[in-house]
Amino acid sequence: MTTHKIPDQMTGVVLTGHGGLEKLLYRTDLAVPTPDKGEVLIRVGASAVNNTDINTRIGWYSKGVTGQTNAGAAQGFETADDDDASWSGIPLEFPRIQGADCCGEIVAVGEQVNPGRIGERVLLRNLQSAASQGEFSCITYGSECDGGFAQYTKTPASEAFAVQSSLTDAELASFPCAYSTAENMIDRVGVKANETVLITGASGGVGSAAVQLVKRRHAKVIAICGAEKVEQLKALGADIVIPRGESMTDVLGHHSVDVVIDLVAGDQWAELLDLLRRGGRYTVAGAIAGPIVELDVRTLYLKDLSFFGCTYQPRSVFENLIQYIERDELKPLVAHEYPLQKITEAQQDFMAKKFIGKLVLLPPKENMHENR
Repeated sequence: MTTHKIPDQMTGVVLTGHGGLEKLLYRTDLAVPTPDKGEVLIRVGASAVNNTDINTRIGWYSKGVTGQTNAGAAQGFETADDDDASWSGIPLEFPRIQGADCCGEIVAVGEQVNPGRIGERVLLRNLQSAASQGEFSCITYGSECDGGFAQYTKTPASEAFAVQSSLTDAELASFPCAYSTAENMIDRVGVKANETVLITGASGGVGSAAVQLVKRRHAKVIAICGAEKVEQLKALGADIVIPRGESMTDVLGHHSVDVVIDLVAGDQWAELLDLLRRGGRYTVAGAIAGPIVELDVRTLYLKDLSFFGCTYQPRSVFENLIQYIERDELKPLVAHEYPLQKITEAQQDFMAKKFIGKLVLLPPKENMHENR
């Protein structure tokens, strides 16, 4: 059911296989999806670039890849195995429209969906409930199903969350993937007021979200970022900022933090465990500096540390995020906006890491195709 004239075809970007930037194909002749029972059709207002989009494209999740993301971000990895190159370990189906973030408007609904939802402004949950409904069972929007790098997309009605906000589509599109990932980590590890929390990769989308969300819980933030971004992280609310590559232990001392929120891993990983107090908690949802690290198991058990790997997100995480947005408790950090056609430029800029926050993609607003 619809009150909006929907075209037969749309513009979008399809991923044609695992590999380099050449695998992203901008097309103007894609079929507009039709919402099935229980689904809604959304006219996309904006999407954004995330590490998971690039990791999926280059096959970085494959166990055959051991290097940092940027080592293959432009050309892909020859060692990636298509059979396990998605985050879920299940082979991806191509072509695939990526895009884990999406802000838009519901323009049509399938059977068993209230037609009163047409016209709703929505954010899409990026980690969505899987059909099996088993514990820790989920799919990623833009990976196991088509995502937001197009003019239209569809999703189960339950995964489209109405949002009341004066923010622009670009600003709202900066929230779903990064902020829900950060909030999930913070929630799982149980950050409490007055604790000291160290955040690696603090200038990225998830890291900068984590700075805001940890401060929202009245905890102390120690941020790790590039030297050129120190003042911007302080302005965002970080209490202490340490330039990446410097010895964190020299600045902070051993056993000085309660929680580590890690998005980087890589060569400095072992130092993170030395920083944790006895009974400290470590949570991770990324490894952009390299997934293979060296662990002295004695540090883990002699200090009674707890480790939390975070991918699955309970529905409450996104529900809370919507509330924070509607109460203006979060600041969107849109570094730059690009037309969808310039997705390769946006991903190259993303890989260069010379910004703080999010890079947003805007689909064309006009369609020259014949309407249904």
